[in-house]
Order: sequence, then structure tokens, then C-alpha cells
Amino acid sequence: MNSAPRPSAPARLVIAAPASGSGKTTVATGLMAAFASRGLAVSPHKVGPDYIDPGYHALATGRPGRNLDAYLCGEELLAPLFLHGAAGCDLAVVEGVMGLYDGAAGQGELASTAQVAKALRAPVVLVVDASSQSRSVAALVHGFASWDPLVRIGGVILNKVASDRHEELLRAALEEAGVPVLGVLRRDADVGTPSRHLGLVPVAERRREAVESVAALAERVRAGCDLDALYALARSAPPLPDAPWDPAAGMAGKPGRRPGPRPVVAVAGGPAFTFSYAENTELLAAAGAEVVVFDPAGDKELPEGTAALVIGGGFPEVYAPELSENEPLRRAVAELAASGAPVAAECAGLLYLSRSLDGMPMCGVLEADARMSERLTLGYRDAVAVADSVLADAGTRIRGHEFHRTVTEPGSGTIGAVGGGATPAWGFTRPERRVEGFVLGGVHASYLHLHWAAAPSVARRLVDRAAGPAATFGRGATPS
Repeated sequence: MNSAPRPSAPARLVIAAPASGSGKTTVATGLMAAFASRGLAVSPHKVGPDYIDPGYHALATGRPGRNLDAYLCGEELLAPLFLHGAAGCDLAVVEGVMGLYDGAAGQGELASTAQVAKALRAPVVLVVDASSQSRSVAALVHGFASWDPLVRIGGVILNKVASDRHEELLRAALEEAGVPVLGVLRRDADVGTPSRHLGLVPVAERRREAVESVAALAERVRAGCDLDALYALARSAPPLPDAPWDPAAGMAGKPGRRPGPRPVVAVAGGPAFTFSYAENTELLAAAGAEVVVFDPAGDKELPEGTAALVIGGGFPEVYAPELSENEPLRRAVAELAASGAPVAAECAGLLYLSRSLDGMPMCGVLEADARMSERLTLGYRDAVAVADSVLADAGTRIRGHEFHRTVTEPGSGTIGAVGGGATPAWGFTRPERRVEGFVLGGVHASYLHLHWAAAPSVARRLVDRAAGPAATFGRGATPS
């Protein structure tokens, strides 16, 4: 398979399924790795707010895994973000979310795989769990293929096929339905990725095993799928009229380079903090920051010259002992926050800034204690900023996503170690009305995950604060 001249948009496939658990991640990751092993530059993408699958995609392709989420970013940014991430690639593989037509609850096709496929004008490969059915598979595929005429089902990959005879029956049924079979994967309990309370275990926590898993998935896909036919299908996707997303375009005319040194924005990484969108750090750099990644579980001090701190999501509860034992770094974070420097913390970052996590001391920036709970909090949120902060003016509206099994007690509005009274960060207006998070001095801490491509001013504002004198925030506003 030779790399052809690249069109205005790369060859592309969307890997979808009738329902969750059908094998999308297995097929998508295996395809990415199999095509990459043939010398193609493969761009990996994931529909929805998932942070973990893109880590496996990155391992399969050697490129950052990127998310496409119409709820967080708006439908108008789907194609531009895709083209930005896929620039210079021969092929893009997009892993869907849930079932093909499932999206934000009660809002039609919004945030669905089908919406992304249409925005990208991409053919869809349907991964079907064929266990316990034979001729019925044709009715199932026909229904998905005919539901929306703007969604093009280019073929099917049959998963969990039991035997040669089972495969014969399935192929005959789909031939009758006029849908090509592009691959058949047999039942194999030995190939997969381990999971935990929020889904798959991130690559950063099991890199050696993850490399082996991805290699095994690639071998399964090579053995069971017609890669040439799949690539031909991907190349049938037409050009896209959109321009690639540009992080500098969101800086409202401000230069990416400022007079004097660029302010250092330290971004938490390592195995405890793996949830982040690549575009967020790209926006920080475009706003004029020098972005430096550090590991709160291992590094004893913040990067030299740190003027602002971004702590994203992840699994700090898994690494609570290591985070707690790193007292020098916890103290450095508390001192930075006390100085009024901008600190933006999401979910895991909120837990790390708390007084304790499951009884183990954390940074103590917020007088709140965090613990694991039995309840999963999950879903899209419409939010309004309650107070002026390092991220937004009071009254700013934004969309985000919650995904955690922890709680903090007491909740928002407590007095913190930074000084002064904290106000809630966000007022949620949909799907329920409540306040959440903390704004305290230069600290903005919340469970809400944001995709900054939808609001580039977040990065610009944070870098502006890092570059200038420390400011105190706190003017309140009532959610509406």
C-alpha cells in the first residue's frame, strides 16, 4: 500500500457501532496501528469527551489523539478541528461514541457519531457484535444504513464471530442486504485493555502492557480485515470546504510572542493527570506562554519561573499516596496559589488542591476534603460563570462535561487557605440548576472539564494574568 498525494482533506473512516460494547475501540485502535505499520501517517480522533481512548490511539499512531465533540465545541468546529489534527496525514480514523445515532440526551443527533460523520463527509464502518445472531444481522445493518440517508455506511466489520459456519451465515445475510463485509474478528478474550471505575486504564499507567495490547490489536485487525478495501473506502471521502482550526486565530489579534520572556505555564502531567485536550496547550502557546509539563507525583518543585498552573483531570485517587508523600511539591503549589498567581484546576486538579483526598493530605489550597464515592457523576453541562476569575468574566456562558466518582466536602463557598471567601465557579443551568466549584484569589477549581477551542479567551486570559501583576478576583454574579 503506497501513500498517495494528499488531497485537501485526508482519506478518512468513522468507526461506529449499533451500541456500546460492540468493539469500536478494538477495531479503531487496531486499524490505526495496522495502517501506521504500513507506512501511512495516521491521524487518530475520538467522538465525544473521552480522554482515555485517545491515549491508546496516540500509542497506535505516534500522533496526539484528538476529540471531536459538537456539544463542547459546536458543530461548526468539527471539520476545522479535524483538519487541524489531521494536517499532513494520509489517513484519519475516527472512533465513534456509544451507538451511531446516540448523542446528548434529548437533543437529537447533537454530539453523536452520525453528526460527526456528516460534518466530515466520511464513510462509516459499522462494527457489529455478531454473537447470538445470523440472518438478523442483515436487518440490523439495513436499519442503521437507512435511518439517515446522509450517513453513508460503507461496510461492516463483524466482531465476536464464533466459527467458520457462523461467518458463512453472516456473510450470506449481508450479501443479500447489499452491504460489504470488510472484516471478521473471532472471539478472543485474550486481547483487550483493563478497565476501572471510569473506563479503561490510561496508557500512562501501563505503558509496556499498553504497547503489547495495541500490537496485538493491530495483528488481529491485519488478520481479519481487508485493509486495502478499507483504505479505498476511506479515500472515497470527498474534499472538505472548511479551513483548519488555528489556535492563533482565537487570540483576538494579540501576538503569540510578547516583549520579554514568555510566562511559564506549568501543566500537570504524569500518570495521575492524563486527562487533557491537545488544543488547550496549543492555545496556551498561541497566547504567548511557555508551556512546561511536570509530574506532581514525582517532581519535587514546580518548573523554574512558573507564573501560572494548569492541573487537568485524571486519577489522583489512584496515586493519592505518591501525591501526598511529595510534600515539597504540595507546598510549592500552595505557595504559588497564595501569591495570587493564576491556577486553573479541573476535576483531578480540584482534588489535588483540596485539603485531603481519601484522608491523605493534599495541597490545602481549598478548605475542602475529597473522597471516593459510589455515585458516578457523568454528563454534559451548560454553565455560567458565577464570579470573575482567571478563566472568565462573571456571566460568561460555556459548555462542559462532568465525569467523576468523587465528592468534596464541604462544597463550594468555603473559606480557603489562599485567603478571603471562595465563591462558586459555575452555576449549572442544564440539565439541572446548581452551583459548583471554587473561585478564590487567582484559583479556579471545578469538576467541569472544558474544551478551550470553544472559548480561546480562556487561554488568553490565563496567560495575560500570568504575564502581568497578580490580581484578585471575586466579584459575584447570579446564574441565569
